[in-house]
Amino acid sequence: MRILLINVPHPAIGSRIPDDHLPPLGLLCVGGPLLDDGHDVRLVDGEFGPMTVAQLVAEAVGFAPHAVLFGHSGSSSGHPVISKVAQAVREQLPDAHIIYGGVHPTYFWREILETEPWVDAIVRGEGEETARVLVRALEESTQLDTIPGIAFRREGAPVATPAAQMIRNLDEYRVGWELIDHSRYSYWGGKRAVVIQFSRGCPHLCTYCGQRGFWTRWRHRDPVKLAKEIAWLHREHGVEVFNFADENPSAGRKAWKAFLEALIAEQVDVTLVGSTRADDIVRDAEFLHLYKQAGFERLLMGTEDVDEATLKLVRKGSATSTDREAIRLLRQHNILSMATWVAGFVDQTDRDMVHALRRLIAYDPDQIQALYVTPHRWTPYYREAEDREVVQTDRTKWDYKHQVLGMVKMPPWRLFIWVKFIEMAMQTRPRALRRLLWNPERKIRHAIRWYYRMGRRVWIHEMLGFFLRDRTMKSGLSVETFSGKVQDYEEEALATSSRE
Repeated sequence: MRILLINVPHPAIGSRIPDDHLPPLGLLCVGGPLLDDGHDVRLVDGEFGPMTVAQLVAEAVGFAPHAVLFGHSGSSSGHPVISKVAQAVREQLPDAHIIYGGVHPTYFWREILETEPWVDAIVRGEGEETARVLVRALEESTQLDTIPGIAFRREGAPVATPAAQMIRNLDEYRVGWELIDHSRYSYWGGKRAVVIQFSRGCPHLCTYCGQRGFWTRWRHRDPVKLAKEIAWLHREHGVEVFNFADENPSAGRKAWKAFLEALIAEQVDVTLVGSTRADDIVRDAEFLHLYKQAGFERLLMGTEDVDEATLKLVRKGSATSTDREAIRLLRQHNILSMATWVAGFVDQTDRDMVHALRRLIAYDPDQIQALYVTPHRWTPYYREAEDREVVQTDRTKWDYKHQVLGMVKMPPWRLFIWVKFIEMAMQTRPRALRRLLWNPERKIRHAIRWYYRMGRRVWIHEMLGFFLRDRTMKSGLSVETFSGKVQDYEEEALATSSRE
């Protein structure tokens, strides 16, 4: 079959502001097994341009695919764009099968199949095996009822099959790297880059996380095989930067250390960036030098909040003292630390904002990423937020960078001003500016200066967006009214054996 993978242009600031673009790892992961099954597979990446709906449809018509697959890491905020493009593709290619996968459709399959007739089937959970089995069934015109992990219509009504089995051996399915032109993708200030994954899932129980249940359990790739793949991408395709998409790659201490040692043994000069937990950094204090030798230049740590009571509320499972120690340890090894701080978990006041700024300054991270809490109805946190007022009804802005929940004690504009002020104060305080001006390592100097250039552009864009375009205001709608009933009982998307 001819199969077209479409990565739609995402409206998020992270996609529109940078000059850099990263390849869509999720679609490449699905594309590899389909290529191995003998299908003619092509990827159209709408992020470049970005491409208009008309341009994407023209690409699809030119290829004349038997099946069109959509998916997006932006999840809920990307759905309106996918919906619009998929509808336009259906109008021009009425006989093509349209398949949709990712986090959002995994949980919103009922609503999508009820209101979007152009979608034929939805892949729920991991897509590598499910997509290949589904495509085979469509090619052979066989029944879909026996395929686990999908949703479709039976006699016009949405139905879902039982959950697919979780993939235990992540190395069983390869990434379809040949679907992209590596020279078009860059990150970290124009350096050739890809997204990579060591593990899937997270063993921790943070109640607001929209990814934890999608992957169901934490698993990891073979450390040596991944190190060899990174070395191959560097030597054969000139890839310099590897951005880890994992929620928590270092969860397994032994496997993570084995990966770092295997990559060091490959003797490649690469840049690694990713996310981890502060307690893992503290745990690994004795071999943080391996992080540095392997190529890590920055690690993002989900500190989420600086208030112990709030961390307990969302079951973060960490302490503020651990967050500070992790930042200190990373600086000791000249690895940049980025701390995430999330506004809006609880009803904050001006005093709370002053307290947050003081605590963040005391943490002294190299960089800060300020976000807004965004409730997903398949997470336990949704029950905490379901009665709160929605102040942003444009679903494309439910991307963590836009304020979506109202506050009782301050209007949206004041919370926004506080968040922007905290970002500016953190990045222009004397210690931060000294690091901007000087660092003994050339690669780290480049990273710091690139981040400041990018951060300045994003900050200005967000300011203009809030006051001129976003229309953040009281809606009179509760979260439950806007997004539907809680479904945390469906949080785990994949099936596991009885032994687990």
